[in-house]
Formats: sequence, C-alpha cells, structure tokens
Amino acid sequence: MNQPLRHTAGPTAHPTTFQPGTVTLVGAGPGDPELLTLKAARAIAAATVLLVDDLVGEGVLQHASPRARVVHVGKRGGCKSTPQAFIEKLMIMAAREGEVVVRLKGGDPFIFGRGGEEVEHLRAEGIDVQVINGITAGLAGLTSLGVPLTHRDHAHGVVFITGHAKPGDTGTDWQQLAATARDAKLTLVIYMGVSGAAQIQADLLTGLPASTPLAIVQHASLPQQRHAVTTLDQLTDTLEREGLGSPAVIVVGNVVRGVSALGMDTPVATRQAA
Repeated sequence: MNQPLRHTAGPTAHPTTFQPGTVTLVGAGPGDPELLTLKAARAIAAATVLLVDDLVGEGVLQHASPRARVVHVGKRGGCKSTPQAFIEKLMIMAAREGEVVVRLKGGDPFIFGRGGEEVEHLRAEGIDVQVINGITAGLAGLTSLGVPLTHRDHAHGVVFITGHAKPGDTGTDWQQLAATARDAKLTLVIYMGVSGAAQIQADLLTGLPASTPLAIVQHASLPQQRHAVTTLDQLTDTLEREGLGSPAVIVVGNVVRGVSALGMDTPVATRQAA
C-alpha cells in the first residue's frame, strides 16, 4: 500500500543543542581524535554524563568537561562486556535526573554499534535522543593504507558486514555473499571476523578466487595500528603468523591491490603517530 509523502525537517543554520534530560549517541570514530566531527566534539564538551565504550580512543575524552562524570561501559567483541540492558538503564536514569547524557561509541553508532536498539529503547521510555555519526573503522582502516573501498574499475559497491552473529542467529550466508561479491564486483568489509576467520575463509572460497586480495587492519587510525596484506586463501595463516587480532577489520576485494601498488604491503606495518 502506498504511503503518503511526509516532509521532515532538514538541517538548519542553527547549531545542534544538547539539553538537560536528553541523550545523544555520538560516534567517536575509529580512535584518532582528529577524526571526530565538529558536532561530536561539541556534544562531548556539553555532556555532564558520558557512557564510554572500550573502543573509544583515549584522546577523544580530552574534549570532555572536567566536571563531567565519565562511566566506562566496556563493549568489545569476544570480551566480557557490560550488559546492554544495564547500559540502557543508566542512560534513562541519568536523563531523568536532568543530565546531558552522551553515549560515546567507537566508530559510528549505526554501523554495528547497536545504536538502533538504543534509540528504540530510549524513545519507548519517552527520552529525547539524537545521533551524531562517526567515521567507521572499515573506512578509516583501508583509507590509512591509501586506497578506496570503491573504484570505478575494481569495485562497484561495498558491503559492511559482521562476522559475529547474534546468539541464536544463523548468521551470514558467506557462500551466497561470495557469489554476489564476485558477480557485482563488491568490496567486503568484515567487522568482528577474527574469531570466525576459518569458517569465513572457507565459505568465501566457494565463490571467490583464492588469489582475491585481502587486507587485515588492527587498531585502525591509532598509533599502534598494524596491518597485513595477503590473499583470501592465506587469511587464517596470516592472522596466526603475524599475531593480528581484535579489534580488526578484514577487507576483501580487488581494491586491496592498490596497497601493493603504493608499496604498503609489508606485513604488520605500524602506523607512526603524526
């Protein structure tokens, strides 16, 4: 059934305000504080309470007021984490106490950050909530190696996908995805895929050539960033040999060939702090 056209208010010339009793989900980016948006920095500075994920870079909190209460709520794939329901309860309690609440998340809140779930829960409780985007690690990681995620000759699109399924969920059909990526010339950016790399590799090899270029980027954008460039058939061997682990993104596709062209394909290269 056709739905009537609805007009929503677009951006205005007036800056976003951060009022007591509200919650703002802020994307802190991949870690480098210089990759914060101006709006994110303003939100962090305005907050009286900040709920901070593990993957938020330390330098990001330099924007916080010294009077703000900072609560670290660890959320990291494969590690013991603060229960999501408890985090949502903290946000609601702080907002109802009149605090200016910022939920600070690594990357972007709406890309594998559970931001959608938090927005739904807060709105159901009558809490005003807004979202500020951040640069996601999948973009920052490959950009740090000097190559794009899309390219007119090599990749007509990009798929951001998680390698860590929700409990009880069958997860991604990697074999089907491999065939789609091959036929449509897509770049695959896999988050939280290190622990399931063996199965992901085996399934992707059913549809993609063994020689498909692949990059692994750990701690994207941070001074301790490390990366390795290899091929799909060498994914698990490379992870083990080079000691690469979480947090890392795995990028699969022909755009990765550009890393070799730039001479940055030395295994486990370390990014030097600017």
